Amino acid sequence: MPLAGAIFDWDGVVIDSSSLHEESWELLAREVGKNLPSDHFKNGFGKRNAVIIPEILGWSDDPSEIDAWGKRKEELYRVMGVERGIPLLPGIREFLTSLTGEGVQCVIGTSTERANLELAFEQHGIGDFFEGAVCSEDVTNGKPDPEVFLKATRIIGANPTECVVLEDSAHGIQAAVRGGMKALGLATTRPMADLFEAGAHTVVEGSQDLSIVLLESLFQS
Repeated sequence: MPLAGAIFDWDGVVIDSSSLHEESWELLAREVGKNLPSDHFKNGFGKRNAVIIPEILGWSDDPSEIDAWGKRKEELYRVMGVERGIPLLPGIREFLTSLTGEGVQCVIGTSTERANLELAFEQHGIGDFFEGAVCSEDVTNGKPDPEVFLKATRIIGANPTECVVLEDSAHGIQAAVRGGMKALGLATTRPMADLFEAGAHTVVEGSQDLSIVLLESLFQS
């Protein structure tokens, strides 16, 4: 079965943003006068703010409050992203170039807001590599539900079984597997063992280890 599409998670797969996200939660907590559980960032990684705020932070069950705080957190992230820049992970531009050069369609499936993607597109000029994106505001159910990735496959008109999802979170790996896709883990933010345990078909240490040959190998029996 040929490789038709590559679905990219965003944070920790295309860009190196974990420190900015963690700091933006800390800034928000100070603004709203709330405490952050010591393990909140690890437990919330890869999940939507609409889940993190009520279920992991335990800050509120009020939908309007959750929405307002979630949006403010991303505003704080973007302010820092403008001030400091949002770095691409090593080798990502070259990898995207090789995929598109071989006719593999690339699309984004992420729990982050679309405005966050647009900021990085503006800084790095990589938007043209992708056929489109499914973001937090485009889905009802976050990872590990496969909704985000299934919608991504529809953008490129590919069967899920012909696609590889590139993910750095256990929730994302689980979503890919549940959606019938190949799951390639990047141990950029989590240990390799965690990603294998979540069901990844293979795991690499970082973005510099990615290649089209590796992706194609996942479809070889």
